[in-house]
Amino acid sequence: MKRIPRILLIVLVIVLIGSQAIRPARTNPPVTGEINAPPEIKSILKKTCYNCHSNETVRPWYSQVAPASWLLVYDVSNGRKRVNFSEWSSLPPQRQAKKLKKAEEDIKEGEMPLWYYLPLHPEARLSEADKSTLEAWLKGQATAPGM
Repeated sequence: MKRIPRILLIVLVIVLIGSQAIRPARTNPPVTGEINAPPEIKSILKKTCYNCHSNETVRPWYSQVAPASWLLVYDVSNGRKRVNFSEWSSLPPQRQAKKLKKAEEDIKEGEMPLWYYLPLHPEARLSEADKSTLEAWLKGQATAPGM
């Protein structure tokens, strides 16, 4: 009976070592049109959102280790698809307004930043002051004339 757990452990180690050969592409495309925001807002966005929602992703050491690397590439790719502050100006104003409204709702409901992102990135946690500042700005942008 002791042999089976040992064999499973060996197989698991071999799979983990072999998985390191599968290297997903980790790219940061060029910034083509950033969101136009006041410096205070931009600072909050850069600190809490840009790692997943821009082309300026800073990858930690564990982004080199599978399977964490796979999850990071997946999350950043999805984050950029939903909102990409580095390509913001390419969106029509109506689409920008919808995305800002959704961002306001996500922040208000505590859905952003993602709960599993925060333990390894405590700097991305939104303080109550940051939440209030962002929510007020987002609300103003989403309802601004011409948006």
